[in-house]
Amino acid sequence: MNWLIALPELALSLCGLAIMMAGVFAPKKHAFQLSSMLSLGALLGVGGLVLVSPTGLGFGGLFIADAFSRFAQLLILAGAGLAIILSLDFNEREEGLARFEFPILILFASSGMMIMVGATNLMTLYLGLELQSLALYVVAAFARDSLKSSEAGLKYFVLGSLASGILLYGMTLTYGFSGSTDFIHIARALVTSTPSVGLVIGMVFVLVGIVFKIAAVPFHMWSPDVYEGAPTSVTALFGSAPKVAAMAMLIRVMAWPFGHLFVQWQLLIEIIAIASLILGALAPLVQTNIKRLMAYSSIGHVGYALMGLAAGNGNGISAMLVYLATYIFMTLGAFGIIIAMRRQGRSVEKITDLAGLGRHHPGLAIAMTIFMLSMAGVPPLSGFFGKLYVFLAAIQSGLWLLAVIGVITSVIGAYYYLRIVKLMYFDAPEAAFDHPAPSLSFVVALTGAVTLLFILVAGPVTTAAQAAAMALLG
Repeated sequence: MNWLIALPELALSLCGLAIMMAGVFAPKKHAFQLSSMLSLGALLGVGGLVLVSPTGLGFGGLFIADAFSRFAQLLILAGAGLAIILSLDFNEREEGLARFEFPILILFASSGMMIMVGATNLMTLYLGLELQSLALYVVAAFARDSLKSSEAGLKYFVLGSLASGILLYGMTLTYGFSGSTDFIHIARALVTSTPSVGLVIGMVFVLVGIVFKIAAVPFHMWSPDVYEGAPTSVTALFGSAPKVAAMAMLIRVMAWPFGHLFVQWQLLIEIIAIASLILGALAPLVQTNIKRLMAYSSIGHVGYALMGLAAGNGNGISAMLVYLATYIFMTLGAFGIIIAMRRQGRSVEKITDLAGLGRHHPGLAIAMTIFMLSMAGVPPLSGFFGKLYVFLAAIQSGLWLLAVIGVITSVIGAYYYLRIVKLMYFDAPEAAFDHPAPSLSFVVALTGAVTLLFILVAGPVTTAAQAAAMALLG
């Protein structure tokens, strides 16, 4: 049993336990800030461990550390860390949110996400998924005195439990008809014999359970309500790290144990991608709440990312990983601007509240323009490269219909992104927002720079994504 393979996950879990004890004994007035700083240090340290930890199988083949898991885990840690920084000022200003448990829950959720992307057994995958989910259920309802937050947490818990049950049932069928829960043995069973109907049905149920976690159509119903109801710092987290973890888990499960059922699941992925693209392009057109708009926008981005998986080859998977790398930074940056939408100490969430932002806060307006244009796919911003790679992967695999629908929905989606830019610069100004906190300005500046200057690092990121895809497909 090579426990060094899982050293980053073990270290993060132990750090979470240690920080919990520190939070209990720290003065209540400083417990949240102390816990947050220690959590950021833990995420940074674990990121270093991910880079230097050995690769290979561990724990009797239950867990793997390879270039694919390393790429996804670094994105997860970056997303979790930036989400904690965004929460520093927001949670202090919102009554009841500045509790030391908040960043610790993010640590445990991150540990579960890291286990998910490194799992090579259905049981390991499920344990990681539930560790993540249980922590996220709590943070969704973290504002206990808010009816909207409690409702969001309840919806997420009920529908998430249903999805977990569906996933577990699919795992049961897979085990029953393949004789194993190990990815390698399931793949061998599919190679040596014709897949049974029961195994195909099990694969479909597993796919459905994971698709819920990425909020793709038709299992997206929880996303807009949870995004709107949860505290904005929590919504920023939901839109970043868990999305990347679930997508990485989907890639590994479909490409490895069920890789030989590609013909059976490719059409399902295409249908889910097309439905997500269409809903993600049309639903935001009628939204008035910025957080709901971002929820539907994220559904559309999931559709674009799934185009790479539908291609079913190394180019498609590497394109999908590049898309996730660009998505996580522009999404967190956009939520940084949303968190900055405060007047006289109170948060505002209407899209029209952004009117005149270019006059009162030109820095925030420029950053929001970068994020919106990137999401629309305007070159040379990062979102352009993400879409370009997945479109090329789809075209090279002959998925012309998927690529055409992707281009059309991208054009439609540009309308509501550009509408926000128009509001900020050309509409009659609303009252000025409160001055943003330094921590918030740091995240907005950092993510804005990554989104704007991605062209400078597109080569190394693409090379790392290709190495991750090759490690996965082996």
